[in-house]
Amino acid sequence: MICPHCEKNLLRKERPNNTCSHCGRTYALDPKTNSLGLSDLRVRRIVAKATEEGRIAVTPDQLWYALSRRRLKKGTFAPGCTEISLFVGLIVGVFGIFTGTVYLALIACALLLVAAGFALARAAGAGRGFPVMSRAAFRSEALASWRYVYGGLPPGVVDDAPPVPSQARTRAPSGAEAGAVLLCPDHSITAFLDADGLPAHYGIALAEDLDAVLALPARGPVIVLHDADAHGELLVRRARTGLGQRTVIDAGLPLRTVRGLAQAVPYRDKQGKPDKETMALLTELGEFTKAELRWLGKGWRFPLVGMPPARLLAAVTRVAEQVTRSVDPERRRAASVGFMTWPGPGAQDHAGER
Repeated sequence: MICPHCEKNLLRKERPNNTCSHCGRTYALDPKTNSLGLSDLRVRRIVAKATEEGRIAVTPDQLWYALSRRRLKKGTFAPGCTEISLFVGLIVGVFGIFTGTVYLALIACALLLVAAGFALARAAGAGRGFPVMSRAAFRSEALASWRYVYGGLPPGVVDDAPPVPSQARTRAPSGAEAGAVLLCPDHSITAFLDADGLPAHYGIALAEDLDAVLALPARGPVIVLHDADAHGELLVRRARTGLGQRTVIDAGLPLRTVRGLAQAVPYRDKQGKPDKETMALLTELGEFTKAELRWLGKGWRFPLVGMPPARLLAAVTRVAEQVTRSVDPERRRAASVGFMTWPGPGAQDHAGER
């Protein structure tokens, strides 16, 4: 690996205890000692990309996904076993042929069959989507090491540990009460939006569950932002049932749309697999195909933290602009004379291009 301080290329023996033998400085992450293969330079590179070179802030969970994306796509089933079995099988087979040893040929055939089995299982998706390092482990292991060495999180990554109170960030730019509420059960995303100033700018209150929405003084529209998974698909329905006559806007992620994107990489969590009751409710809705229900039932999801941060911020900003324009007389008057128009379908989203 390359030392993040002096940029020397270090062999394993030249970096004992995460310390460079050339400059004597300590670094946080060694790719040989963490399951994601992280190094300090890789983390800095991904942070720069996620934050648009420091123009926006991101949260630890968004950084976790960006660093895990490659492994999630590749899969974790029997890593290296296919290549090793194939290599050893070929070597043993060649040796057996030249020596005329029958049992070596049998061993080679067995190893080649094992390699083929591993390859078929991986091609069928075995182990794909399971993170090699969980969101919690990323915080307690990788980020804890980073904090220890550098005294804080990487620049551009905000600390989202303090919870967002149910009535926090409700001040509109004019000082009036919040006119709308954004409901999102993922605290990492509410912290991301708050850190980048969206709630304060548009006068939108943040809430992470329905009880928090009901406790807020705001009585305007409720924007629901959720993962594309079994629980997220039901959240909008539950909000509409629990909030009576209030307007509920489904701001996504839309499952069918995201599943059609080649660049979207889903993941699954064994602890987050939906139960039979949840799946029965989804089936009763009659809105999903059998294939989609099977996919959801296995615990697959496209998470909000997996959406490029700049693109997510731009998308939520557009929804917030549209919603607050409809409830704020001043914004309605501005819109009527052509100001603050909402980009149409053909507009390019430069904030999300990569």
